[in-house]
Amino acid sequence: MALWGGRFKQAASAQFQAFNDSLPVDYRLAEQDIIGSVAWSKGLLKVGVLSVEEQQRLESALQELLAEVRDNPQQVADGGEEDIHSYVESKLIDKLGDLGKKLHTGRSRNDQVATDLKLWCKDKGGELLLSLVNFQQALMDLARRESDTVLPGYTHLQRAQPVTFGHWCLAYVEMFNRDIGRLNDALYRADTCPLGSGALAGTAYPIDRDMLAEELGFRRPTMNSLDAVSDRDHVLELLSAASISMMHISRLAEDLIFYNSGEAGFIELSDDVTSGSSLMPQKKNPDALELMRGKAGRVYGAMSAMMMTMKALPLAYNKDMQEDKEGLFDALDTWQQCLEIGVLVADGLSVNSGRTLAAAQQGYANATELADYLVSKDVPFREAHHIVGQVVLDAIEQEKPLEDFSLSQLQAYSDKIGDDVYKHLSIESCLDKREALGGTSKAQVERTMLSLESEQQHSLKTHVLGGTGSEQIQLALKQVQQRLNAQRAEAMSVRRAKMTDVDEILRIVAYWSDKGETLPRSRDNIIHDIQNFVVAEIDGKVVGCACLYIYQTGLAEIRSVGVDTVQQGGGQGKAMVQYLLEQARHIELSRVIVLTRVPDFFAKMGFTPTLMDSLPEKVIKDCDICPKKHACDEIAMEYRVKLGGEIPVKAVE
Repeated sequence: MALWGGRFKQAASAQFQAFNDSLPVDYRLAEQDIIGSVAWSKGLLKVGVLSVEEQQRLESALQELLAEVRDNPQQVADGGEEDIHSYVESKLIDKLGDLGKKLHTGRSRNDQVATDLKLWCKDKGGELLLSLVNFQQALMDLARRESDTVLPGYTHLQRAQPVTFGHWCLAYVEMFNRDIGRLNDALYRADTCPLGSGALAGTAYPIDRDMLAEELGFRRPTMNSLDAVSDRDHVLELLSAASISMMHISRLAEDLIFYNSGEAGFIELSDDVTSGSSLMPQKKNPDALELMRGKAGRVYGAMSAMMMTMKALPLAYNKDMQEDKEGLFDALDTWQQCLEIGVLVADGLSVNSGRTLAAAQQGYANATELADYLVSKDVPFREAHHIVGQVVLDAIEQEKPLEDFSLSQLQAYSDKIGDDVYKHLSIESCLDKREALGGTSKAQVERTMLSLESEQQHSLKTHVLGGTGSEQIQLALKQVQQRLNAQRAEAMSVRRAKMTDVDEILRIVAYWSDKGETLPRSRDNIIHDIQNFVVAEIDGKVVGCACLYIYQTGLAEIRSVGVDTVQQGGGQGKAMVQYLLEQARHIELSRVIVLTRVPDFFAKMGFTPTLMDSLPEKVIKDCDICPKKHACDEIAMEYRVKLGGEIPVKAVE
């Protein structure tokens, strides 16, 4: 449905429509457009354009559409409308008739798209912030694992001075710290609400724009309607932050590609992030790193394209600005993907400390130490530099390291050299002397890691809302975590277990029974009860299980609830319990019980405490195999099933 056809005598050509329509790209703004529309309906209610009943009907229909969009985003892309605003409005009219046409009163697609895009940028920015912090953490973990590993440092790709591998890792942690700062800065400036700016001159209705900004989670409304609808600085700033960060990622990838080469042999990459050759069976190629390096150009391209698009646009909105989204979406997706792959690279990387030490001992990396030693003996630095240069020249000709020269040989270059010189020429001495802030000594690297961990937490706490007050901190972190949980939930399904799931169920149950959290179950027992199990899947992999064990008519127990530790916090446990409660209702059970050490979890789902003595003897008898039988710390809880109702659950049979 076109939103603008009234003054036209004939329809646009199909060729122009295909050229003009943006829905295949801006369908990703569907949630933001609907959320913005809900806020606008509340603004129209406040100024009397909508009645309470009309606003409630509009909001209900929009919430219904939001659920449909979240359930199947691809249906929006295939909707056939001109853009996302047309799609949402047409669906609203389908649901509400003429009432759906009232929502656009006083609003323009110009302020709609500006608002939608800023909301999307805030959402994506939160995800990127966590991805940056996760990559930082992976590098700090690697730094800690390799804090004692000696590595040759380079300038001009020539061996210069020894450093530690941990110190090398922390160099990139510093870079990503700055990336986090740039991202936070960009998100702070993007945190203004354009809604209510109209097409360019503002809206003719006395809309409370402060209320709109607060409703949508912005810190304030924009102050100039012309700028509000034509501003894309937030797009440029995010692309700039992405480009600089991708440059850091590319440099890191280049270092590791070199370290991984046969010529260096300093590291080995895990099989998870490498591939082989179709011809040469001995090859193990660093493809993940090469792609991380290569994708930097893709992000730079999006940045350059957007700068060129905006450089000569007159005020206010121009159709050129429709080109703002495709490059932005791709660039930020690419940035996030590279950060996530970087975590895999760092986690699986192993260092050949023997090769790195041998390389650091070559190349006369201790020449600077000899010069510093002479300076300590009152030799001017420039003279010391010249003397050591002569020593190195002779050492190269004789093909031996400086520490292998005898004392008399060294004294031939300067009589200031004494027998205490050798303790200054060792690798350990080279490293330990770098005690100044930012140096490569082991103690300094440890202090730096502690400081960076503190800064990392602060970076998370100041995300998006721009404040450091405790309420703002908690709200920002909660919003980011909710978004991530929602994404994980979309990728997750709960289904009835199959015989092919037995080994995965056994693995999960065995892990938690070893921890003393659940009763042990044998493989035969799981096979016998397989029809009572459900499993949670993420991307086709079983990550959790739970069982509805039926004792007698009208009574069942939820048991063997377990989720892989790396997947906890994503809602799998809740989804499986909800699934089992719906199953209990479907087969007309009246009571579901659970014995648990996490009563708060089950209380949130409607379970209430009950007396252990009230449970049937068969339930208590099963406790005989529990290792904590004589020191039981479990709490008995029950759920009264309401027949005829329905428990909301997102599950896939």
